[in-house]
Amino acid sequence: MHWVVTGAHGMLGRDVVQRVALAGEGVVALAREDLDVTDPEAAHRLLVGAEVVVSCAAYTAVDAAETDEPAAFTVNAVGAANVARAAAAVGARMVHVSTDYVFDGAAAEPYDEEAPVAPRSAYGRTKAAGEWAVRAAHPGHMVVRTAWLYGAGGPCFPKTIARVAAERGGLDVVDDQVGQPTWTRDLADLVVRLVEADAPGGTYHGTSSGRTSWHGFARAVVGSAGLDPAIVAPTTSEAFVRPAPRPAFSVLGHAALERIGVAPIGAWDERWAAAADEVLGQRPSASSPSR
Repeated sequence: MHWVVTGAHGMLGRDVVQRVALAGEGVVALAREDLDVTDPEAAHRLLVGAEVVVSCAAYTAVDAAETDEPAAFTVNAVGAANVARAAAAVGARMVHVSTDYVFDGAAAEPYDEEAPVAPRSAYGRTKAAGEWAVRAAHPGHMVVRTAWLYGAGGPCFPKTIARVAAERGGLDVVDDQVGQPTWTRDLADLVVRLVEADAPGGTYHGTSSGRTSWHGFARAVVGSAGLDPAIVAPTTSEAFVRPAPRPAFSVLGHAALERIGVAPIGAWDERWAAAADEVLGQRPSASSPSR
């Protein structure tokens, strides 16, 4: 099977390319310099021959999007539509990666895949528009929402926390935002498993199981870095005001995966324990993705 991955030099894109290659499939990795997703003609030209297209290209500067929403919309909505139309034109399956930011973060129970979207940030609005565009352009689409991503292939929360903790000897991290830390390697594995299972088109949630706060995750990270988790103190979102509002509750449900017999990603703490050495650069991880 011939795969094409857009945004292939990003943290998630790198792991998707690697996971597809490990499955013995042919894969073309298209980075930003290879494909400008805002160019519809380029998308059609470069996707010829594809059987599966994984759309990882995105504008992910959440705070910058608040003052430059048109730029975010151009990539996250128009770009997503261009890739979806091109994938449909060549008869390829389409997997589009989206985000928890399409929800308002006000829930008390995990968001169902069919829950109404109500984004509170410019980034969330552009990603919600991208979902709509993909659904309209590609009847066989799969939208896979994720959240709290970390990985070895790019900047991420664990790397920052481990560095700051080592430099300062302590830090404050918010404990009133709850979500599901998710390893990019596990998400890449889920994408491949969905395609291998010939999953029906629709929306799926690609996050680890369970939940924790950023404070809880930071304590786990600091412990993995060989430091005392007690040096991580809890604080509130009010103490760290950012241009874009962060969802207070980013826990996504996995009912759609369970209905089709595809196992969700394992518990966040178990997956972090498997990922920590690789992500923090301590040694390569020998762990296989979670089923």
